Amino acid sequence: MRLNGRVAIVTGAGRGIGQAIATLFAEEGAKVLVVDWNRESGAATAAAIQAAGYEARFCYADVSRAMEVEAMAGAAVGAWGRLDILVNNAAIQVVRKLVETTEEEWDRLQSVNLKGVFLGCKYAIPEMIRGGGGAIVNIASVLGLVGDPELAAYCAAKGGVITLTKAAALTYGPQGVRVNAICPGDVDTPMAQEYFDAAPDPAALLQEVASKYALRRISSPREVAEAALFLASDASSFMTGAALVVDGGLLSKCY
Repeated sequence: MRLNGRVAIVTGAGRGIGQAIATLFAEEGAKVLVVDWNRESGAATAAAIQAAGYEARFCYADVSRAMEVEAMAGAAVGAWGRLDILVNNAAIQVVRKLVETTEEEWDRLQSVNLKGVFLGCKYAIPEMIRGGGGAIVNIASVLGLVGDPELAAYCAAKGGVITLTKAAALTYGPQGVRVNAICPGDVDTPMAQEYFDAAPDPAALLQEVASKYALRRISSPREVAEAALFLASDASSFMTGAALVVDGGLLSKCY
């Protein structure tokens, strides 16, 4: 029970990576506030955790809205009296080349994928400091480290998440708050499936993508959740400001 007695918020926990993280954290003893802007899927995740005998509550929030993120932090503290862990996972995707990306698409993606991380940290950190410290895990991407011609706005936001992580780690480390990021490669999530399904031959595209990895497959959400558990737990007590790459060897080669 590596998170026994701790209180965690996981955003975008209605499906995919966030759902896997919320579930694993609960299994490891955390009280989990499941946050999503999809009420149905978010509530379903919380209900499934409760049905398994663990403690969780659902909280609706659009992470791009300051008032809702502030209320999210308050909900965790109001329910359990403290806040120890925040996972900023909520994200959206726009598949567009740079010139083809509209201003509205750019603004919306940045407001969720980057501003949402900023707001999560802004309102969680003071609560963590009041409790003596905490751990923040920001879900970035390998596309914050390298580019993809079809995902210009997404790459920009995830690169911002990585450097925001480092700035926050430097600022609040003296007060006991650790801030790290995870940079996954492709993960078998509904968001990824939507991307593959848009191709003329989804199975062929998945096979082509998988062939780029040293392990010849993409990740499961649970594998990313295990990395998040490590960064949220005392096992990583001397890690902060890190961008942990979880990519099956994708970035290990040039060609």
